[in-house]
Amino acid sequence: MAVYSKHPASAPPAPPIREKTGHVMLRAWCVFVLFSAFAGTAWVNAFGLPVSIVITLGAGLLSAVLWVIVRPPLQWRRLPWGILAYLAWATLSVVWSAWPAATWLTLLLLYVTTLQALFVGSVLSWHELVRAVGAGLKWVIGLSLVFELWVSVFVKAPVLPGFVARTESVDPILYWSRNNLFDGGRIQGIVGNANLLGAIALVAIIVFAILITMSPQRRGWPTAWLALSVYMFVRAGSATAVVAAAAVLLVLATVLLMRTASKPGERTRYYVIYAALAVGGTVGLWVIRDAIFGALGRTADLTGREAIWDAVLSRTGERPWIGWGFSTPWVPTEAAFDGWIIDHGESVMQAHNMWVDVSMQLGIIGLILMAGIYLAFIWRSWFFAVDRPRWDLEANRPYSTITLLPTLLATVLLVQGVAESNPLMLWGWMLVVMLAAKVKQSPLVGEGPAERRAAIERGDVVGLRQ
Repeated sequence: MAVYSKHPASAPPAPPIREKTGHVMLRAWCVFVLFSAFAGTAWVNAFGLPVSIVITLGAGLLSAVLWVIVRPPLQWRRLPWGILAYLAWATLSVVWSAWPAATWLTLLLLYVTTLQALFVGSVLSWHELVRAVGAGLKWVIGLSLVFELWVSVFVKAPVLPGFVARTESVDPILYWSRNNLFDGGRIQGIVGNANLLGAIALVAIIVFAILITMSPQRRGWPTAWLALSVYMFVRAGSATAVVAAAAVLLVLATVLLMRTASKPGERTRYYVIYAALAVGGTVGLWVIRDAIFGALGRTADLTGREAIWDAVLSRTGERPWIGWGFSTPWVPTEAAFDGWIIDHGESVMQAHNMWVDVSMQLGIIGLILMAGIYLAFIWRSWFFAVDRPRWDLEANRPYSTITLLPTLLATVLLVQGVAESNPLMLWGWMLVVMLAAKVKQSPLVGEGPAERRAAIERGDVVGLRQ
């Protein structure tokens, strides 16, 4: 019978550390919150607006209660003050809003989304955050495929919101699913919009690629989900998502190049080269935009978006500084929006450009605040990605692929914001707030009060610096 030495060379064997049940449940709730943000329109299409409002408000209330119970460490000086200033200005717009009822309704959505983003970012570590985002995206991508299979195999006809099969022809913009899975057309998934599905699939590609590098020994399932995300990205056929993917590849190559710099001033040379390429590339793309969008099956005016921008900017010019009042999205039942801009026989619910949308709602002041939010987010995310992790004299620690996440997702949101207003609401706004706050609160992966608290909750006291 084996006997342990009185002077062992190592600690006796022990069972693996198990996470606390409460923290497991907390992380599961965060996955649901993230899924709800990515699939927000799915709740409306499946159960209608009243049920969606109840789910949204109920989830926000529960997260607020959990936040009070968990009480994660919070550095008040490192709060995202730019985002809070934007919320304050949007709230103040109620005073002069031309549509006060729509302002209050959409402000409630903005408050809940912001609260959820801050909650998830504060209670999860960086490693847990990436895995939770990946888990939420799995549900969106997986259910989108199952939904399209159900429509094509069993219903065999386009489906309207509310699971209503439609045999007679209506405008395709009204369909939840167009039954295109087997005929090669664009698919829309549970979100009911091909452009949204394309952007979400691109986010999933980025997240699953990072997850593969985080766990090289268990890359089977992340690789499968990555392949499925690529398939959904291709089938969505979103021109904006394709342009965003090209921008992501360019930014990724730039970050990896910057990480190779070993001498003072070497990055400066790279910055100058890339700035020149960016200016030249932008001018070149604008000159040949007709050919580019023609190859992507779109018109040079982004499928009629220029006409929408002209109408919105015309209204902006009437109140240039303070705008007409917050409403993101535009509430179609509001008289000022009902029938104002018509597309395919339906009232448009956004300006299809986040900057044009903000300028109309909150004026030049709101535009400055939003620009400040993105400038601060991009600045911190960039150096979070290109700088080596350092909190003491050790200057040669390896880079973490997790640090690529904020800057790559910021790229997706910026490109999408040119043709869509989605970065101002639901998952777009949630990613901006969550990642901007997380980078400020935890600028080092695995280090800092928030990261240590999450590790303790997992029961991982030994591997705090892993």
